[in-house]
Amino acid sequence: QVQLVESGGGLAQAGGSQRLSCAASGSIFSINVMGWYRQAPGKRRELVATITRYDSTNYADSVKGRFTISRDNAKNTVYLQMNSLKPEDTAVYYCNAAAYNAVAYWGKGTLVTVSS
Repeated sequence: QVQLVESGGGLAQAGGSQRLSCAASGSIFSINVMGWYRQAPGKRRELVATITRYDSTNYADSVKGRFTISRDNAKNTVYLQMNSLKPEDTAVYYCNAAAYNAVAYWGKGTLVTVSS
């Protein structure tokens, strides 16, 4: 089992920045890929960014050049640095861990609200 706890988020102004953190605990060795997803009101959950155990990253087109995903293996933590925020970035952001056996773990989510 893997437990994920997100922190960060809150209210930001358009053009501003925020950093989200996701601390993982439990069977860390089983994790292959970690990532961030988001779900805006009335919309489906969508991929934001992922990072593999070997630091290979992938981003949604909508956040490329603005968001950066990174990890600190010593702290078992993944970060999402969000710059140049837009009102359409408003969503609940979820941390995800995908295990080698294809089991997916989710955090409870943290709300990011971007005002115009």
